[in-house]
Amino acid sequence: MKFYQKLANTPKTASLLSYIGIALIAVLLAFNYQLFIVNNDFAPAGLNGIATMIQYKTGFSIGYMSLIINIPLCALAYFLIEKRFAKRSLCFCLVYSFSFLLLQKIGLEQFQYNTGGHDTIFPVLLSGVISGFVYGVCFRLNASTGGTDIVSKYISKKNRDLNFFWITFILNAIVAAISFFVYATRDASGALVYDYKPVCLCVLYCFMSSFIGNYIIKGTKTACRFTVITSHADEITDDIFNNLKHGVTRISAVGSYSHMGRSILICVVNRHQVMDFKELLKKYDNTFSFSETVNETYGNFKEIK
Repeated sequence: MKFYQKLANTPKTASLLSYIGIALIAVLLAFNYQLFIVNNDFAPAGLNGIATMIQYKTGFSIGYMSLIINIPLCALAYFLIEKRFAKRSLCFCLVYSFSFLLLQKIGLEQFQYNTGGHDTIFPVLLSGVISGFVYGVCFRLNASTGGTDIVSKYISKKNRDLNFFWITFILNAIVAAISFFVYATRDASGALVYDYKPVCLCVLYCFMSSFIGNYIIKGTKTACRFTVITSHADEITDDIFNNLKHGVTRISAVGSYSHMGRSILICVVNRHQVMDFKELLKKYDNTFSFSETVNETYGNFKEIK
């Protein structure tokens, strides 16, 4: 077992596993578009949303349009952003495009979620969750799905004051606005009828994908950090160790008002142990504490002997 762990930790193997992961989620996104998006008359986020609208109006495949858009963007990213990021993004875009083209030829009509214009919110929710998972995993692997992700990263790199996610939001808002005109239909007299439904569906898709993507990027190992100022450092430390099975970092301090010595204890606990920690502190006087949410914890403390 240790041999496989060491093998996975070698740079070449880790890089290979990253590319395999990127390829797999690219195939997943191709299935997502083919099953839940293309037949339900709404544009998803980013430049892929523009590609979807072009396919809707002209029949020109999303797979080909993705290649035309993303290969130049990845080439620019190679010189202007970061080489590894560009190569991994290119890997994703190539696998996604060819997978989508292959799925088009195979034909998945019996599996496609085609609402026929009714209850379109359900495929939007499904596709948004899947896309958010793909975006989150991509960013954790230092890659992107191409399109607006590369554009946003370049703009935020050139101007550090601009937030990456705000840039992405603005670009997606433009796609949503364009979809208002693209998905217009004609009535019996031939006049164009505009509908806000595609715009709402695009916004909902963006919200779902961003929410899930951000959750994955931040990590699922959420915890709570307690900072305790007390004169009962030894007792509280023993209590935490024996009852909660956590270690404590101890810092000596002096109160600015009383000028008396105090100890500051820092301890990170699992979220389900928060109430137990609070109950534990109630037993001790001259104790002040506050807590903060920790998005993710790192390290493998089990290896420490």
